[in-house]
Amino acid sequence: MEFVKMHGLGNDFICLDHFLFSPKSNYAKLAVEYCNRQLGIGGDGLIVMLPSEIADAKMRIFNSDGSEAEMCGNGIRCFAKYVYDVGYIRNSRVTVETLAGVLTLEMEITEGLVESIKVDMGEPCVKPSNIPVLAGGDMAVKQSIEVLGRKLVFTAVSMGNPHCIIFGKEFSEDEFFKLGPVIEKHDLFPKKTNVEFVVVNNLDDITMKVWERGVGPTLACGTGACATVVAAVLEGRTNRDVLVHLPGGDLKINWNEDNHVYMTGPAAYVFKGETLAK
Repeated sequence: MEFVKMHGLGNDFICLDHFLFSPKSNYAKLAVEYCNRQLGIGGDGLIVMLPSEIADAKMRIFNSDGSEAEMCGNGIRCFAKYVYDVGYIRNSRVTVETLAGVLTLEMEITEGLVESIKVDMGEPCVKPSNIPVLAGGDMAVKQSIEVLGRKLVFTAVSMGNPHCIIFGKEFSEDEFFKLGPVIEKHDLFPKKTNVEFVVVNNLDDITMKVWERGVGPTLACGTGACATVVAAVLEGRTNRDVLVHLPGGDLKINWNEDNHVYMTGPAAYVFKGETLAK
């Protein structure tokens, strides 16, 4: 099976082009096999390009553990760059069907090359039952969670997928690797959660690292960056235009007055290849 390897700020994906022809495939099984960094191609997730009846194209995204995610901010930028470059879409504006709804992307194109992609990530969800998170009130802001004998404070936001955002000092690598997987599967989150550990540098600048649901540590998370800025605004920590520093690079996030969150960042190719039949 032919594939293309792409990444958004180091968050890497194995991309299958099934836009014109969709073979019968167990994508969840392929994600586990292909994403294995020792025995497979290696990647944080598997993206499938498909035709759509309600948008320009359809994206399915599977985590490395085989679970299907509702959305992926870095992945959808890779998706948009690919469908434009191969000619499936010839406009700088593209709509993409996802499990989180239809999203609109604007590509900055210079001399035929996609330089960056701005994604309208839609409206954030802060209602606990829809995130979902087991918390009272209209919003899950500054809630308490007990993990490994420690009491932490978090804010929960959904950008089509759940996020648990924790602000504070810079967590050590040891703390990150201990706390991340436990919070991901905590009973407060019925569908598990992504976990963001965040340091606020100033009103317009934050640094974060993410423990991604179904994957583990990744170099970047687009939905996580968006959710983090929403949480930062709700907690009164930042403005609405924020530069987010991730291990793999920077994303520009704007929570606009129309209540939509806009994410701008790059996407890049790594290589293409073909898997060998077993």
